[in-house]
Amino acid sequence: MEKLIIGSHVSYTSNEGLVGSVIESLKYGSNTFMFYTGAPQNTLRSSIDMELTNLAHKTMEEQGIDIKNVIVHAPYIINLANNKDKDKYDFSINFLKQELKRTQMLGVNKVVLHPGSHVGLGVDEGIDNIIYALNQVLDDEKGPIICLETMAGKGTEIGKTFEEIKQIIDGIKNKNRIMVCLDTCHIHDGGYDLNNFNKILEEFDEVIGLNKLGCIHINDSKNACAAHKDRHENIGLGEIGFDNLIKIIYHEKLKEVPKILETPYISEKEGGKDRTYPPYKQEIEMIKNKKFNTNLLEEIRTYYK
Repeated sequence: MEKLIIGSHVSYTSNEGLVGSVIESLKYGSNTFMFYTGAPQNTLRSSIDMELTNLAHKTMEEQGIDIKNVIVHAPYIINLANNKDKDKYDFSINFLKQELKRTQMLGVNKVVLHPGSHVGLGVDEGIDNIIYALNQVLDDEKGPIICLETMAGKGTEIGKTFEEIKQIIDGIKNKNRIMVCLDTCHIHDGGYDLNNFNKILEEFDEVIGLNKLGCIHINDSKNACAAHKDRHENIGLGEIGFDNLIKIIYHEKLKEVPKILETPYISEKEGGKDRTYPPYKQEIEMIKNKKFNTNLLEEIRTYYK
């Protein structure tokens, strides 16, 4: 049987802690997962309940989830690329330090981070700011690894090419604490043609090195290649396509790399209200079967009714 490390984004709440995340991931048929330790848009953070955390670790061990494959996503409000406002810049650095401490308390070893947007400073200055900030954050030899996420190039985002990511990595002192998160939607929207993924992987290996690939976000895209828009689509319903995504998911060189779905929830109106349903159980089943389900959206809606 082929090795497959796959999961999705799941919720993390103060009352259920990491246990709730584990239980949700198991409902989807996952053997890994990714979560935010609090809302990605704000700084509100609840204290970590170590009793729930220990129970989560025990449950993962019993259910065959290796915590080495579990991922935390850093909040969007962190921007290390722009230092025009020193208070905001220092806040981003300090808040990221706190997130790494929380991640360490939870026993997780990888944190995905958007490199940031330079907001008019220019790419090189933005990269210098990211390097300076990350060297403050990663000053200890040991601790969680930051996985820099490849970006779509929307606005002034940094990380739209492998070369930009490599430039950041080159400036990091503790290189054992820096890796990369490859996002399929983002690199597609950034201009990499996923019809020829082998060539992309060769380029990644040449520029950065496959040993630096910490995780992969598996998303289809609503946009044409090189659109620089970053709009995720459900598996097989976008411009990347099911077959291309399956080739990436099951690529021989990537079997040890955790794959995480961040595809959109399915929405519909019911009784005048909008309802949303997670697609992950059905998408993971489809991926395991390696067969596109043409009735995917309707099956998701039916399942949750």
